[in-house]
Amino acid sequence: MYAWEKIKQEIIAEINAVLGENFAAAEDLIIPPKPEFGDLGIALFALAKKTGKTPNEVSEMILNGIKFDETIVSAKAAGPYLNFFLNKKNLAQNVIAGIDKEEEGYGNNKSGKKEKIILEFSNVNTHKEYHIGHLRNICYGDAVTKILNANGFEAVPISYVNDFGIHTAKTLWDYEAFIKEKLEGKDIEDFPEAERGFLLGKMYVDASLKEKDDPVAAQMIGGWKQKIEERAGEEFELWRKTRLWSIAQFAAIYQDLKIEFKDILYESDFVERGKKIVKELIKKGILKASQGAIIADLEQYCLAVLVVIRSNGTASYCVGDLALAEEKHRKYKPARSIYIVDIRQELYFQQLFKILELEGFKEKLIHLPYDFVKLPSGMMSSRSGNVITYKELKEEILAKCEAETKKRHEDWPEEKIKDNALKIGLGATKFEMLKVGAKSIITFDIEKALSLEGYTSAYIQYAYARIQSIMRKVKNEKLKVKSVDFGKLSEEREIGLVKKLAVYPEIVEAAGKNYDPSDIAKYIYEVAQMLNDYYHAVPVLQAPEEEIKNARLALLGAVAQVIKNGLELLGIEVVEEM
Repeated sequence: MYAWEKIKQEIIAEINAVLGENFAAAEDLIIPPKPEFGDLGIALFALAKKTGKTPNEVSEMILNGIKFDETIVSAKAAGPYLNFFLNKKNLAQNVIAGIDKEEEGYGNNKSGKKEKIILEFSNVNTHKEYHIGHLRNICYGDAVTKILNANGFEAVPISYVNDFGIHTAKTLWDYEAFIKEKLEGKDIEDFPEAERGFLLGKMYVDASLKEKDDPVAAQMIGGWKQKIEERAGEEFELWRKTRLWSIAQFAAIYQDLKIEFKDILYESDFVERGKKIVKELIKKGILKASQGAIIADLEQYCLAVLVVIRSNGTASYCVGDLALAEEKHRKYKPARSIYIVDIRQELYFQQLFKILELEGFKEKLIHLPYDFVKLPSGMMSSRSGNVITYKELKEEILAKCEAETKKRHEDWPEEKIKDNALKIGLGATKFEMLKVGAKSIITFDIEKALSLEGYTSAYIQYAYARIQSIMRKVKNEKLKVKSVDFGKLSEEREIGLVKKLAVYPEIVEAAGKNYDPSDIAKYIYEVAQMLNDYYHAVPVLQAPEEEIKNARLALLGAVAQVIKNGLELLGIEVVEEM
């Protein structure tokens, strides 16, 4: 149990001992808005109702009966609140020593009890562009995975790639024409595999634009899809070859982002089994034939009608998803299965989950939706080409970061400049995808994302780098926290930082319960802000006494560790210098 939780439990134990019943709980305690009001407080309305007394009477009872000690030094009533004052030296000692001992493990807990959770995300489409909208999905999924693991769950990340849909047929329908028109007859196989994957995305856009003006295009594309699903002929061979190019592109992106999956599965491997499941569900009366198609009539559940197999015999996404759910259950036997897919698919997942429920699935199925990413110029569209692809984003953001780094550090070798630029650039991108709740629309602006001012990853990374700069100026070995006199931390800003660090484990737990990385992002930004205020107001290396300096260095070391831990849960690396 962390120091802050122990303190809260002690206060609650004292309150309940006085009242004679377990009327209060740790979650009832709050941090007062101003430090002069106290360090922890409790509203008395609920306690008054439970005891049948007025808030003032409850306050008097507790004040007269509570035992003060080395942890809780005093208490004071403030209207309908009772506020507690803590031993600041004791608090700083326990919090900073705990961080020093746990290091990267500080903030983690075992509340998940190793419960297995499957997280399915980065369900990208082969033969299409990989753009910044996809980055929101993969950053969100990776962060939630990391946060759940920090809460003691066994979170298993998998990716399910849509490599068999109508989009593949659309791209390949345009394949020869695109090479002739856009590549001027160059051999596409002369490009690296990942680059070919990028070009397939350009073909998809080109095909979508041509389809608008070609009345027979849809019919031709449908024919391509049927031939691909039949797994025979030149169309299938071209599909099999080109999908590998997209897969190579995805692998390069995952390597950049340092994201690993336990399993990467492909729709094409599940469609045949899915069709067999469809036949079984027809026999059970869960699915039925309608006008040449196979549907799930879910009107009685207010979930409309879902087409499972189209009238031309081609499979919808649901066919593969049914087989995938069966495979995940067989292979992992999870307690929860989480699907991270954009908000437009909300109805579809309600329909899929209802079919699986009717089929007999017992595990908890959860759809975590997220909203759109748009550009300052407006909404994006893959079909119109109005997107920033990952490749274009990476090139632009790295160019900006490298140029800025060279200005600041002309003496740095090229390799160091590129490494720092990659960490800052990708960190900025990930943070933009995570700093707001999943159901908020993101307007992605590269200039604002890279700013060293405001709610950005660069601002937080700079706060960490600033601490490292101070630490490099200290010539002695790593400070021994046990020998530090934390009574020397008497500045209001110092105590504020200690209390902020103390609540980090609570933030991690809340983020896990809510599947919400923005809780972490907001918290570490606030820590960086407090550090910035502290840095400008309180001298560290120029402290008036050696003991004061050591206490402040220990505090800064703890701040750096918590910033690093929080950023790592978001999949963002720290930088030692900026």
